[in-house]
Amino acid sequence: MEELEQGLLMQPWAWLQLAENSLLAKACITKQGYALLVSDLQQVWHEQVDTSVVSQRAKELNKRLTAPPAAFLCHLDDLLRPLLKATACPGKATFSCERVAEALTLRVRSELSGLPFYWNFHCILASPSLVSQHLIRPLMGMSLALQCQVRELATLLHMKDLEIQDYQESGATLSRDRLKTEPFEENSFMEQFMVEKLPEACSVGDGRPFVMNLQSLYMAVARQEIQVGQKHQGTGAPQTSSSAPSQGTDSQLLNQPEEPVSLAPSLPEPEKEPTVPSSPVQRPQLLKVKRKKPRGLFS
Repeated sequence: MEELEQGLLMQPWAWLQLAENSLLAKACITKQGYALLVSDLQQVWHEQVDTSVVSQRAKELNKRLTAPPAAFLCHLDDLLRPLLKATACPGKATFSCERVAEALTLRVRSELSGLPFYWNFHCILASPSLVSQHLIRPLMGMSLALQCQVRELATLLHMKDLEIQDYQESGATLSRDRLKTEPFEENSFMEQFMVEKLPEACSVGDGRPFVMNLQSLYMAVARQEIQVGQKHQGTGAPQTSSSAPSQGTDSQLLNQPEEPVSLAPSLPEPEKEPTVPSSPVQRPQLLKVKRKKPRGLFS
């Protein structure tokens, strides 16, 4: 199922208008199953199934049709692909959606081999990690990429201003006054943009501007996320294996009461220990010698 997860992440968002419902959707269909993600900009729904679920659902909804799961998946791909690309659907397929509690059901009606074909995508609320993977992190990455692009363009404008200034100092003049521009001031430009352009520029609406204008950047950022994740998996394997023994030794040290008394600091102590018992041994010897000397003097 990892192929489905990565395939879904690499898919662009599409804008759907189903009756009164405006939705954003993306899907990935392979021979192993399908994954579908739908959002109304308030909630996000998700369904991911394998061939066993496809076969069981096909039997329940299409009792007159008998085919392997791969055939149904291929037909679903033929139906969804034109819908997500805003082109005409083959076979006069119709789509509708229904919300029940926190679930969303996307219903499909079409024909397969001359017989009616029905399918229901049963989507449940997506997990927070899935929302982060497909929306939060890519959108943050896109914002950072656009900010970097703005900085590069500002630098380029400054260089163009220096080039124009050099031409003017060399005596060059404009043949048409209407082409004359003022030197670029980044701070004043940003202030003016925030006041005049920002309200219109950040109008999300029903999500259609995001789908129409930013999907190439979205897919580039998603591709970068996958590459970074693969690099972390490649470098993270040895780290996890090496960290496991260290955790084991830490737990052993905590479980054994004698271990916390570190053995390393006690290594130099044996050198001092012989000196400590030596002093009490020498003191009795000195006392014995002193007792003998008075006897010798009086004798």
